[in-house]
Amino acid sequence: MGSSQVALSEQVQVFLRKYGQSGFQVAKTAVLVDKIVSKPIREILCYFMEETWLNIQHPALIALACQAVGGRPDAPNQVSAAIVLLTGAADIHDDIIDKSKTKASKPTPYGKFSQDAVLLAGDALLFKGLMHLHKACDEFSVEKKQVVLGLVQDAFFEIGNATANERTLKGKHAVEPEKYRKIIEAKGAVSDACARIGAVIGEGAPEEIDVLGHFGRTLGILMGVKYDFVDLFNPAELQNRAKNEVLPLPLLYALQDTAAKKQVETLLKGRLTKQKTRKIADLALKTNQVQILKKEMLTMARNEANLLKTIKGNTSELKLLLKLSIEHF
Repeated sequence: MGSSQVALSEQVQVFLRKYGQSGFQVAKTAVLVDKIVSKPIREILCYFMEETWLNIQHPALIALACQAVGGRPDAPNQVSAAIVLLTGAADIHDDIIDKSKTKASKPTPYGKFSQDAVLLAGDALLFKGLMHLHKACDEFSVEKKQVVLGLVQDAFFEIGNATANERTLKGKHAVEPEKYRKIIEAKGAVSDACARIGAVIGEGAPEEIDVLGHFGRTLGILMGVKYDFVDLFNPAELQNRAKNEVLPLPLLYALQDTAAKKQVETLLKGRLTKQKTRKIADLALKTNQVQILKKEMLTMARNEANLLKTIKGNTSELKLLLKLSIEHF
């Protein structure tokens, strides 16, 4: 990674902490002080919130969207905390489904505790998130409360359906790339909802809410595809995805290339070493199909940057998020 990319990543992390830390901290405190859940479940949740789940991205997106339409960036903190809890519950459940035992070199709750207890911990986090969301929305007007609750409901139903569809593709190498691409697009629903929620809380005009929602969706898609490119170079992630999940999108496109397909399928057999993983990534990146995918992602980012120009408020940080999402393209 070049120095300019490192500088961009560090710059983004600074403002993500600035705008997202408060919402995350509210969520973390709500979990740590809860004495209702059993001790084993509380131990799992504390480990999750303190060691593996630093979700400042969604709260920051909500705050930045609120600011972009003229609202106070700290106004959505309580709603942001609810989103942290709800996405955390979804993440715990996803790790069970995907059999993901480690992330970023740390054990996931699924990799550290018993599966049954982790499942119950995810359920507890889900209920806590829903209760926190309704309590946070009580300070809004009836109309605004209905809008926010509706956005959250629709987003999580959409990613739930996407996860169910993804499950039918797990462990298969002969997956049509467009099928998996639609799943990635559906998973952008949470970012879409976050940006809209921030704009709604900030009293944005309907057209501003739509533009920011579209931005959130596109950002979610771009980040999803970016992480798939990153997984191409990670032996453990690629191995687990080949066995228990869906292969990264670039690799699915590369398998459409008759010249690369046989070599990639041969390399995927057995244990994946760093050398084999690098060869797979190199083969994938050289295919026309993957080059076209990268160009499409860059075009999406450019179009989104132009749409942001219609927002009168400060969108500089949102544009940096967009820039970071395409750094590997």
